[in-house]
Amino acid sequence: MAPRLRLAAALPVAVTLPALLLAGPAHAQPVVPDHAVIVCQSASFYDNYDSASGPVGLKRVLGYGDKVGHTRGAHPVYNGWAATFDFGPNDWGYVRHECLGGWGSW
Repeated sequence: MAPRLRLAAALPVAVTLPALLLAGPAHAQPVVPDHAVIVCQSASFYDNYDSASGPVGLKRVLGYGDKVGHTRGAHPVYNGWAATFDFGPNDWGYVRHECLGGWGSW
């Protein structure tokens, strides 16, 4: 390869590599949960979800009409268990996805 071609090939790497190193680690932007309500008569609200054993650590039982949040497409749903924000005590947990409804109703 001719010296001029080697320089031309190396120039984009030499320019972008320092910019990438100075940029720092990538961070996901937080997503504010969409407002929803519990539409089941009662819904168990768990602390976490384990892919091997399912939901773990029952926090409390939510009732019909309780205000919660979940952003479809941004917050995870594992085997029907949706990452959900309970606006009452302001904490995260997992609840059955089919118990979420009334999107944007409040």
